[in-house]
Amino acid sequence: MRTDAFATVMQELVAFVRVAEVGSFSAAARQCGMTPSAVSRQVARLEKVMGLSLLQRTTRQLRLTEAGIAVLAHGREMVAAAQASLRVAEGHVGVPKGLVRISAPKAFARHVLQQPLLSFLHAHPEVDVQVLVADRPVDPVREGFDLVIRLTDDPPQGMVARALMPVRQLVLASPAYLASHERIRAPEDLMAHSCLSIGEQEGDSRWRFTRGDDQVELTVTGRYALNHSEMRLAGVEAGLGVGCVQDFVAREALAAGRVVRLLPEWAFDTNYQGMAYLLFPASRHTAPKVRVLIDHLVAALAPGP
Repeated sequence: MRTDAFATVMQELVAFVRVAEVGSFSAAARQCGMTPSAVSRQVARLEKVMGLSLLQRTTRQLRLTEAGIAVLAHGREMVAAAQASLRVAEGHVGVPKGLVRISAPKAFARHVLQQPLLSFLHAHPEVDVQVLVADRPVDPVREGFDLVIRLTDDPPQGMVARALMPVRQLVLASPAYLASHERIRAPEDLMAHSCLSIGEQEGDSRWRFTRGDDQVELTVTGRYALNHSEMRLAGVEAGLGVGCVQDFVAREALAAGRVVRLLPEWAFDTNYQGMAYLLFPASRHTAPKVRVLIDHLVAALAPGP
């Protein structure tokens, strides 16, 4: 059966089910928003297609035939299934509702993502959010995530990438440490200081700086290396030395004067920074529950013009 013919039969079946349930063409017509004659014609066409008499019509009442009773049982199931399918579809093309799964790096989730997600949940009470906090690369397709936040300067091919905010590592020290140690005017001066490096990968103690065409690479040493940004910041605030910390983690400590940024005219080059991108699989149809979260995060975090 052609798609258009099937759709017509479904409409006629709905009309028949309504007539059978309420017992009259006029009452069914009111439910369907049609005239009684139009409903009667739909039922008549259904009987013609099936080659069966479904209703016995008298001047006073309608009575189901034996065939009509059987068709009604199956018809109710088909109408109920169609209505259930429409309710499911509403979660994808109608009002935003349902679960959205998102992954983000640990420090970014804690310091940047938490407040926008809380405001989103208040604004969209029918949307649920599940967050996976992980520093490893998450494959949204293979692992079943709607959205993934990744710090990179090279978004993966085949994914839609929405820029949220730039993330940079800053070189910091406490005022107390600086007051009791030699001044730091150039990257090379760091070699005489105790430095807190990330210590996660081989080469994390190789610090690289650029300023225009100038490039400096040096190996730093220190007593404390750790791959947790908040703990590294605490070590810097405690005066253990010079440390590198992501800007959004250090923002409050900088504003309060507990730490000082060093070498601001130099760009600190490291693998642990880049643009924070919101990644999701390319699709012609993005579910409303996902679309509203994308728009919310972009509005809250994306850099202005």
